[in-house]
Amino acid sequence: MASQEYGDRLDGVSVGLRNLRFTIATALILLAAAPVRAQQEDEQLWLQVNTNVPIAERVRLTLEQIARFGDRPDVLYQTEFGGILGWRVADRVELGFGYRKVGAHNNNAAENEDRLRQHVVATFGPVVTRLRVDERFHPEGDEIGFRIRPLVRYNHRLDARGLALFVSHEGFYLPNGTRWGQRRGYERMRKIVGIAVPLGRQVNADVGYLNQYRPSRGGSRAQMDHALNVQLTINVGTSAAPRVDD
Repeated sequence: MASQEYGDRLDGVSVGLRNLRFTIATALILLAAAPVRAQQEDEQLWLQVNTNVPIAERVRLTLEQIARFGDRPDVLYQTEFGGILGWRVADRVELGFGYRKVGAHNNNAAENEDRLRQHVVATFGPVVTRLRVDERFHPEGDEIGFRIRPLVRYNHRLDARGLALFVSHEGFYLPNGTRWGQRRGYERMRKIVGIAVPLGRQVNADVGYLNQYRPSRGGSRAQMDHALNVQLTINVGTSAAPRVDD
């Protein structure tokens, strides 16, 4: 009887340990899954056409058209139209100044806005860097929202025609807040991996996977976008320029 009772106690302890391990494992799984549940995700398609037009020997105008589609925003949710004037101050350095009109569509909660932009593009062999500063003008206030966007892109050439693999990373930092909604701080990161394909002597295409992540800020949920990113670049005359992501 004593041995039977002792065995029953051992069985009970074993069952209790198994239950404890199950409880701990379940808690760990739930903790690991919590960020995933808290994060919004969306599958998107980003399209862009750039046309480079020569103005002078070292000056070019780039005309830009952008359309972005998503599942969650109900298909087309953003368009952008604009241009940027680029001045090649050295063989590997370009300064730029431009304007862009941004339109919100369908279920996009953002407002239309106007943007001025300045950038410095520097090329170091297969590596291209760009530092861009945006000034955002919003219809609901007269404050200017500034945005700093450093970008680095690496191109791995595959043949003499210009076929190449590329990878890029861009960060978005907002140095000030506004009453119309811009919050100061690190706002998002954008990464692309893809292939650059020459379609002719003056036409190139960049096709790749774009991942954009916006961390949770001010109580909002984190957002991650998975996009097929397609950019078509048309060079008029000798106006070819370093290709950097938008």
